[in-house]
Amino acid sequence: ALEGRETANFEFPLMTKAGVRIYVLLNATTRRDDQGNVIGVVGIGQDITGRRAQEREYTRLIDTANAPIFGVDTEGLVNVWNQCAMRLVGYCTNEVMGHSLVKEFITDDYKTAVQAVLDRALQGAETENFEFPLITKSGMHIEVLLNATARRDEQGCIIGVVGIGQDITARLAQENEYTKLIDTANAPIFGVDTQGKVNVWNQCAMQLVGYSSEDVMGKHLVQEFITDEYKAAVQSVLDQALCGEETANFEFPLITKGGVRLYVLLNATTRRNDRGNIIGMVGIGQDITGRLAQEREYSRLINTANAPIFGVDTQGRVNVWNQCAMRLVGYSADEVMGCSLVQEFITDDFKIAVQTVLDRALRGEETENFDFPLITKGGSRIEILLNATTRRDEQGNIIGVVGIGQDITARLAQERGYSKLIDST
Repeated sequence: ALEGRETANFEFPLMTKAGVRIYVLLNATTRRDDQGNVIGVVGIGQDITGRRAQEREYTRLIDTANAPIFGVDTEGLVNVWNQCAMRLVGYCTNEVMGHSLVKEFITDDYKTAVQAVLDRALQGAETENFEFPLITKSGMHIEVLLNATARRDEQGCIIGVVGIGQDITARLAQENEYTKLIDTANAPIFGVDTQGKVNVWNQCAMQLVGYSSEDVMGKHLVQEFITDEYKAAVQSVLDQALCGEETANFEFPLITKGGVRLYVLLNATTRRNDRGNIIGMVGIGQDITGRLAQEREYSRLINTANAPIFGVDTQGRVNVWNQCAMRLVGYSADEVMGCSLVQEFITDDFKIAVQTVLDRALRGEETENFDFPLITKGGSRIEILLNATTRRDEQGNIIGVVGIGQDITARLAQERGYSKLIDST
């Protein structure tokens, strides 16, 4: 400065009168008289003791952080490399400092992409959640999820990039395993994004519906693959899942590539990303076409059986009433459905006994050959021999009782006639 060369931002320590060491950031300026002759130096300082302590703390935190953190300067040369990066990649600080991150540690197929991320950060455009591979010292590939942040000096000038990473190698392996399980699962699995466009379509769905992944990916599930009468209902299920409300056991039809109508039982599950944000819906289905056909066949057999068959739900309300029961009692299905069997069709003297039989069946205790009377629509009393069977859903939960009966009115009358004859001889 006494030679006229001024100095800016020179750091040096000063000792206080009490012996404490403080750090000063100095601007040294040449002092001149009226004739321009150098007559001394003026130093304008700033106490940076606290700032240096804070910087050391930040450096320590970065170095000991439980995440790989690295930095490069404006030339892409490594100037930050913390302990976690060291353990993860295998290179110590001395082996990487001053080396080009992209040219020496990134796989060839990602060099351009990683360089583009660094270049954007050096222009002030930061990047989040960028996935790329790193090559370890032993030659292994590890996958890193990176947040690239511009690094600035005190004047706000960009002086490099700091990358905070996360080792997602194991997570990606797990995701690949999940993807494999989904793709090879013995159930149709499909998924849609938040716009309702297909982004998951496993092999079972492919075999079932006939469309390949290429046929469906990016297409709108509801608009292109759901029958018109079910479009609104299926869209509602998707919308609920996209709002976090999942749906179980929803039945709907799908049209195959060959034009065949099949029925699917669907569980619609909300799909979320790592931060818990909803990103779509995954549906796990079951082809119930055959089961529905079988149920319809069973319903037809029950309805046309040559024996009165009726059923009640867990509240004792009629939900099965076949043609034989209709002819026998005189009430149509419309007249009895939803009515209490015991309260409306059983004589007062048998209400308690019949209710007991139903209650036992609703606990899983079935009853055979139980005699009880029914009152017909015409007011006649008929005698029924009943087998009461517990009715269960697919999960084994009790959902009601089915009674298979036999009209024994004539037989009982005949038995009473025989008894009367025997008694009078």
